[in-house]
Amino acid sequence: MQTTRVAMVMATIRQRIAGRGLTTGTKLPSVRKLAGTLKVSTSTVVDAYERLVGEGVILSRPGSGFYVADQTVPFALAEAGPRRERAVDPFWVSRQSLEAGEADLKPGCGWLPPSWLPEGALRRALRALARAENATLSDYGLPLGLAPLRHLIARRMADRGIESAPDQIMLTDSATQAIDLLCRFLIEPGDTVLIDDPCYFNFHALLRAHRANIVSVPYTPCGPDIALFAKALAEHRPRLYITNAAIHNPTGATLSPVIAHRVLKLADQFALTVIEDDIFGDFEHTPAPRLAAFDGLDRVIHIGSFSKTLSASVRCGFIAARRDWIEGLIDLKIATAFGAGRLAAELVLHVLIDGSYRKHVEGLRTRLAQARSETAARLQSIGIQPWIEPQAGMFLWCRLPDGLDAAQVARAALAQNVVLAPGNVFSLSQSATGFMRFNVSQTCDERIFEVLRMALHEARPG
Repeated sequence: MQTTRVAMVMATIRQRIAGRGLTTGTKLPSVRKLAGTLKVSTSTVVDAYERLVGEGVILSRPGSGFYVADQTVPFALAEAGPRRERAVDPFWVSRQSLEAGEADLKPGCGWLPPSWLPEGALRRALRALARAENATLSDYGLPLGLAPLRHLIARRMADRGIESAPDQIMLTDSATQAIDLLCRFLIEPGDTVLIDDPCYFNFHALLRAHRANIVSVPYTPCGPDIALFAKALAEHRPRLYITNAAIHNPTGATLSPVIAHRVLKLADQFALTVIEDDIFGDFEHTPAPRLAAFDGLDRVIHIGSFSKTLSASVRCGFIAARRDWIEGLIDLKIATAFGAGRLAAELVLHVLIDGSYRKHVEGLRTRLAQARSETAARLQSIGIQPWIEPQAGMFLWCRLPDGLDAAQVARAALAQNVVLAPGNVFSLSQSATGFMRFNVSQTCDERIFEVLRMALHEARPG
């Protein structure tokens, strides 16, 4: 009986809060007064109040009484999208990859193993920085970022046909921060943004964080399906299109000049801004078309970073855009991050100019080409077929045997400490159930294929 009366008191308080009879910060009736009003004992009201405090509905202020707590529910990224495949979603893949132990295997992650990165060059740069002037080690960087590094990035972009002055380049902490700043700068909640299907899964997460309306277009071996791209622009009028330059993630595809030209014509027709993520550019043997090169940084914003080829621990990226946009982005960067990461930029600059970086990336290209060939053959031997043969990069986008759900395969593999990246985490339309992305640089251990064989068997229907 006592429990029923406590529940009645709790329900009464909740109803008053829901009906806004009691708002955030309002003092609740005293224990004695509420007991008299509801004709229950004071101990019943005390019990009800204590339970509501425990649930976070109200607050207790000793010596003052009880007050209504803030009822605002924090925005939860995990709830921002459809519930489909929630157990194995982009955050699942990211968390499993980032939190994996040293003994775990990560063919589903998106970065190179430490042994593939230029450890010697990084250590030399760190020793040089240890002797740098005090300001380098302790002061804020300029809002635009380290000038010598921006000049070097401009020259590197020119090698890919992109004309950009150093004052059109702003350094960021990463390519992810670059996209975050650009979304803050260019869109409002509810604006429509176009992405590829499939695409890098963190694009989904970032856009949900900005509460954008996300629309996707199927990606082909030559670029976005141009007919469906045009249809999406006409129907949805997106503000932005976010895509990869050079090597597409997750498919490994390369944009053709014809598709690039058509994308830019449509962008001009529909006043579309394009964010071109060139994070994998240094893996190329021969530079693929860059939208920013054809466009001249008018409607296209070019971004990149050094996390894939140099170090994921050294956070340094960049934005190249129109001068008038850079001015607004500087203000936004100051508002959200204040100064630039000077130490990281100095470290990147030292590695890029010490003469070893060019040899390092040349070696990476050769090593990745061999790993792609070997991994493709080993996957094919167990019935997993690459979608295309990429020209460069670390990824193979693969089709599983008919009838298999990649998420089920990933769950089975995780039980054996192998992190995989199932297709639907990259697909807004959830049309990649039978696909999986493999990082060939992280797929050299024979145990991965033993676990895959087991996981494929466990996931077979019936």
